[in-house]
Amino acid sequence: MKTVLITGASSGIGKALVQYYANANYQVFAFGRDTARLEQLKQLNTNITAVSCDLTDLSQLQQVSTTLPMFDLIILNAGNCEYIDDPVNFDAALFQRVMAANVQSVANCLSVWLKKIKPYGRLAINSSSAQFLPLPRAEAYGASKAALTYLARTLRIDLQPHNIFVSVIHPGFVATPLTAKNTFAMPSILTTEQAALAIVKGLNKGKDEINFPPVFIAIMKFLAFLPRPLWRKLALRML
Repeated sequence: MKTVLITGASSGIGKALVQYYANANYQVFAFGRDTARLEQLKQLNTNITAVSCDLTDLSQLQQVSTTLPMFDLIILNAGNCEYIDDPVNFDAALFQRVMAANVQSVANCLSVWLKKIKPYGRLAINSSSAQFLPLPRAEAYGASKAALTYLARTLRIDLQPHNIFVSVIHPGFVATPLTAKNTFAMPSILTTEQAALAIVKGLNKGKDEINFPPVFIAIMKFLAFLPRPLWRKLALRML
């Protein structure tokens, strides 16, 4: 039986991925902070092992990982989103929270789990399509996701001699508890099941970068090629 570890498993894309892989007869280790939701998830399939852990706490992560097996696949999906609403009075505490949840937690996971990936196994890091463009109010979230994309692309080079493959995931809008608080339009929004299926298909194909939905990503990449002053004018209209 193949093994997969998934973080951010108690809701959203992570939960959908856990359910998919458990139904596909993987042994799934589902990491999250919401113990009650994890226990509910565990009841759905005997292939699921639920692990409650704060990934920003390295010592806690090390402690709960001592008995874990080797993995065919690790998907680092956990993250958070908060917006900077007053850029003049920049909220350093908010920025720190987002970077801790989205970047430092991944660094903690890598320090503990990279050694637990089987030869020719795969690491997947969930970034965001937000990293393609500077977006209003996204100073913290966008910076954290851009950091993850750079991290994944660099790891892809450095881990290749160790026979570990690396994928980075750039979703568009997905209907999750995080996006539920957004007050702006979210074009081409997907369900968590649709997002999970797109990720699984990309991983099965061994893709270095998994971008979806295709039309939305194409638009984002086109806008990224615009002259910066022009994009800035367009972005100001979103405020």
